[in-house]
Amino acid sequence: MKKNLLFIPLLFTVFSLKAQVDVNYTQYGIGGGVSSVRGYTNLNTQFDHFAQYANFTYYYTGYIPLSFEVQKGVLSGGGVTIDPYGRAYTDNYLSFGIRGDFQLGQIIDQDDLFSTLAKGFYSGTGVGYIINKDNVQRTNVILANGPLTYVFPGSDNSASIVVPLRFGYEIRIMNSFNEPFIRIDIGYVQNIVFGKGLDGYDDPAGHFKNNAPDQYRQISLGIKFDFGSREK
Repeated sequence: MKKNLLFIPLLFTVFSLKAQVDVNYTQYGIGGGVSSVRGYTNLNTQFDHFAQYANFTYYYTGYIPLSFEVQKGVLSGGGVTIDPYGRAYTDNYLSFGIRGDFQLGQIIDQDDLFSTLAKGFYSGTGVGYIINKDNVQRTNVILANGPLTYVFPGSDNSASIVVPLRFGYEIRIMNSFNEPFIRIDIGYVQNIVFGKGLDGYDDPAGHFKNNAPDQYRQISLGIKFDFGSREK
């Protein structure tokens, strides 16, 4: 039984290696996946959540995909007993944007084992828009910090430009025409948000830590199905 279990990932690895050696591809892809997301905002404590995404891709070349993506997820952090000021937030966000990736297969022609493995690595970036709907602990609840009537500045609803910085690896599975028709993506994305909307707080920098743009990271697993006319 153990030998059979060890054979399964070995077979998958060999199959995926074969999948990388190709010059043919179809023009389009549609897919989706899930991500583990975590915010990086003015609050020290953040929590992990899941997000879902869907995308549509046009292949400029077989190794340069250009995608439109929609993502929906939750970010949260803080807590009355956790944050020094009693702040807490939950952000139900929706984002969409365009991005491009550059895979090493675009510049690697060799088909030896090392080169074939390396072809699936990629990096990329793009630009998008994120819409935040925050549930925020807006008033001070810790008497030692000041009057309980103090209201933390910010907005419960906001929208901002977001720039993703992407790194990852793509496994390509081939069809009978020796072209990829299923792509499995494992990636890391650091999203830089040009605004203060993720946690809903825009506190004065002189009194609170508020000296960096909001960010959130994704660790994602996705699948894509290719279709359309064949290209070389």
